[in-house]
Amino acid sequence: MNRIFLTAIFTLALCSTAQAQQAGDAAAGSTKVIVCGACHGAGGNDVVVPGAAKLGGQNQTYLFKQLQDIKSGARAIALMAGQLNNLSDQDLADIAAHYASLEEPLGAAEESAVELGQTIYRAGNADIGVAACSACHSPTGGGNNGAGYPALRGQDPAYTESQLRAFRDGSRNNDLAAVMRDNVARLNDVEIKALASYVSGLRAD
Repeated sequence: MNRIFLTAIFTLALCSTAQAQQAGDAAAGSTKVIVCGACHGAGGNDVVVPGAAKLGGQNQTYLFKQLQDIKSGARAIALMAGQLNNLSDQDLADIAAHYASLEEPLGAAEESAVELGQTIYRAGNADIGVAACSACHSPTGGGNNGAGYPALRGQDPAYTESQLRAFRDGSRNNDLAAVMRDNVARLNDVEIKALASYVSGLRAD
């Protein structure tokens, strides 16, 4: 079997493995995100600080893990250093549930990026051993909540691009079994930029 085939099978296997998810209360979470709004906006998708993620409609399992990782230091975000230290896992679950309950953002792809971005997202690149992103993030960019894979559609392209670069250079390393690091390692800057733009414009069925 070739490398791309093995990578795709391994990736799909990981996608089907659900992570433990603590039950969260969205209503309770809405009272715990006032400080978060300073960067992510009141609705979760109004990026106030450049580089902040859009959180509205994001998969709850993914959000919960990221909040845990940020609190523990497994994922370093300078602007969030210490912000979660006094919050319990239940608080984090409630916050994740709140943001997951909000309306998801809408984005748009640059026309010049669509062809390259679509090819990588839907087919990968067998020549360099890159699996299709849609295997875990779904054909419509909605991710996989059960497996803890994030929705990508509507996300700020600059944010997605920065995260892909961080996975590529290893400065972000909290991906399950290094799937993202392995898959992005062989993408160049042009491909990453096109991919980030393309996924922003994806829509739900």
